[in-house]
Amino acid sequence: MGVGTRKLFRDDAVVLRTYKLGEADTIVSFLGRQKGRYRAVAKGLRRTSSKFGARLAPFSHVDLQLIEGRSELHTVTQAVGLHLSGGSIASDWPSYTAACVIAEAAERLVPEDHQPDLDVFQLTLGAFRALAETDLPAVLVMDSYLLRGMKSAGWAPSLSQCASCGKDGEHRAFAVAAGGAVCADCRPGGATVPAPASLELMRALEAGDWANARAADARQRSEAAGLIAAHFQWHSERPLKTLKYVPHQA
Repeated sequence: MGVGTRKLFRDDAVVLRTYKLGEADTIVSFLGRQKGRYRAVAKGLRRTSSKFGARLAPFSHVDLQLIEGRSELHTVTQAVGLHLSGGSIASDWPSYTAACVIAEAAERLVPEDHQPDLDVFQLTLGAFRALAETDLPAVLVMDSYLLRGMKSAGWAPSLSQCASCGKDGEHRAFAVAAGGAVCADCRPGGATVPAPASLELMRALEAGDWANARAADARQRSEAAGLIAAHFQWHSERPLKTLKYVPHQA
């Protein structure tokens, strides 16, 4: 089947990451509004004369035209920038590392099966734009994304009820394997007891309450970040490889 008989399709998508292919081509991982998560070849992207320019840089939002691939790999034929956040994010190390974690997490949350996930698409687009266009601390944007992404996937930590028995309350202990905060009666061995303010920060991040989230001090941010990362990695069953580069106090 020649290119002329293969299907064209359009989508608007966020660029998650890129991989080198041969001397000048690039494989791009996309999260699309219509087609979910997929990969496509951008031919000649690494040449200075590339028709795509910087539009396919990671973390950008682009309108695409693609040729449907015979297997799982499509080909980009057109790319129009909608929000080109990549350059702004890449110029700031805390924002860049947080964006890398968000991109990696998005690939965990959405299978590469061409099924749309509008919640995660909008969440990912919003997080990249927040990193590029606001003064919100990058770590807080990242942690809010992880919490909201887990909520969309159905495995967010329980923060206002006991994860084991469902009892309402702001319980002190936290057990990743149990599913979050646990009451005194259900507390398993090995549960941690974070500061109440750290759990309050997690509730603020999940709700998008930036005023209260920004008021948290460095210790609370660090403790909440550790709990969020541990919960995400436990329930996604793999470590987030890019997390080690994030400066958590930034």
